[in-house]
Amino acid sequence: MRRGLALLPLGLLLLAVAEIAVFAAVAHALGALWTLLLIAVSSAAGLLLLRREGIRGWRSFRAAAEAGRAPGRQVSDSLVGLLGALLLALPGFVSAVAGLLLIVPPGRPLARHAVQRVAERRLSAAVAGDLFGPRHVRVRQSDPVDEPAPAPRAAAGEVAPGPVVTGEVVEGEIIR
Repeated sequence: MRRGLALLPLGLLLLAVAEIAVFAAVAHALGALWTLLLIAVSSAAGLLLLRREGIRGWRSFRAAAEAGRAPGRQVSDSLVGLLGALLLALPGFVSAVAGLLLIVPPGRPLARHAVQRVAERRLSAAVAGDLFGPRHVRVRQSDPVDEPAPAPRAAAGEVAPGPVVTGEVVEGEIIR
């Protein structure tokens, strides 16, 4: 995490250089007045979308919570929409294109799934389950064994464990 924060100033510097270069190229192609008008329109659209995405996200979160469903999908979808609207509101063409990619349908579900994967990795299993609902896991079934497995021997002073049960097994975490 600290490494990412250390690279943040460099990333912002590269973004500023890219924004200036793209602005100069668009101003050269269209003219300065049209370029400024495009940036003003994209920023105004971003501000309107920022308000709409915030209200829409809050309503969908409340509806999911009141219905007793896990609100994680609505939360991650709202975060992606808000980030897209915020990038669109920033003055610049590179950030506007990135914001549009997060708002339009092909990019939004991909970004939402990425946000969910990151959240599931960083949160505990219990919190991720409460937020995103039950997880769907794939269980690989091994070849059935005809012979029962021998019971393990107990060491001196220990209680012998029960018999080994063969069959379907789902690996997981026990939460008390």
